[in-house]
Amino acid sequence: MKRRSIRQDGKMISEIGLGCWSFGGAYGPTTQAEAHDTLSAALDLGVDFLDTANVYGMGQSETIIGAFLKGRSDLFTIATKGGICRDPDTGKRSFNNSADHLRAELEGSLRRLQVESVDLYYIHRRDQSIPVEEVMDTLLAFKAEGKIGGIGFSEIAPGTLRRAAAVGPVDAVQSEYSLWTRQPELGMIQTCKELGVAFVPFSPVGRGMFTAKAPRPDLFSAGDFRIPNPRFQEPNFTFNLRHVDAFRKLAHDLGCTPAALAIAWCLAQGDHLVPIPGTRKAAHLQDCAAGSGFVMTDEIMAAIERILPIGWAHGDRYSTDQRLGVEGYC
Repeated sequence: MKRRSIRQDGKMISEIGLGCWSFGGAYGPTTQAEAHDTLSAALDLGVDFLDTANVYGMGQSETIIGAFLKGRSDLFTIATKGGICRDPDTGKRSFNNSADHLRAELEGSLRRLQVESVDLYYIHRRDQSIPVEEVMDTLLAFKAEGKIGGIGFSEIAPGTLRRAAAVGPVDAVQSEYSLWTRQPELGMIQTCKELGVAFVPFSPVGRGMFTAKAPRPDLFSAGDFRIPNPRFQEPNFTFNLRHVDAFRKLAHDLGCTPAALAIAWCLAQGDHLVPIPGTRKAAHLQDCAAGSGFVMTDEIMAAIERILPIGWAHGDRYSTDQRLGVEGYC
């Protein structure tokens, strides 16, 4: 597994990470044993970067990772997040970036992960009532205390990144980016490159769309994040499936899995990108990790662009509720 930088201080990680949202049940129920098998597979594959959050399963994802680590903070580079508040009864979200709230949430994350510090701490969603400059002051204080190694933001706009970076070093920005979600090409990838910030694409295989077997919306478990997602609803899903079937054929002709090809495409967008495919299954992670060894060429990139031209996807990437808190910039 090749390596890339994740922080301004040059800390190196595997160029593909593991998103751990599914450990919290985002795409259906899972077990600790299944998640631990996936974490073991990650180590075997050379994947040493984990991404989680306090709200993934209301702490379940962090707890599962902590049970695997058992205090061994050297096994993985760990990123987690805070800033989203979720009502346990209704599931409704709100956002709180106040210093007291973030400190309490960070302490809770550290307890569940069974570590004394995390390598990267993201603001999961911006609280627009608090200037980002004040939020940076809070995060820089956590860093000075040794509780976090680096600072990140999720789903922000390039302008917000510039304001934050004027206060102190921002190490990473995380946003959805894949062959069917390409908005970050309209400013965020470029701004991260300019400022020396890692760009961390989540859902780089399109929430399972760019895998060997097409998702079956009729078989989604209760609570699956994709159920209200416009791209997985008809008639959008059928239109999208036709495009992706051609992409699967291309991957087959190239002798690789669709997931590996989707990850390789993502890696080719810049050496500051570190995609974090999310899965709870070791076999799926192996498919994604193979993208690191795929030899991408200009000819293959052009073929992908012909099959999946920018803007091809049918339906918004989020429902109205799912979009809450995401900063727009175009």
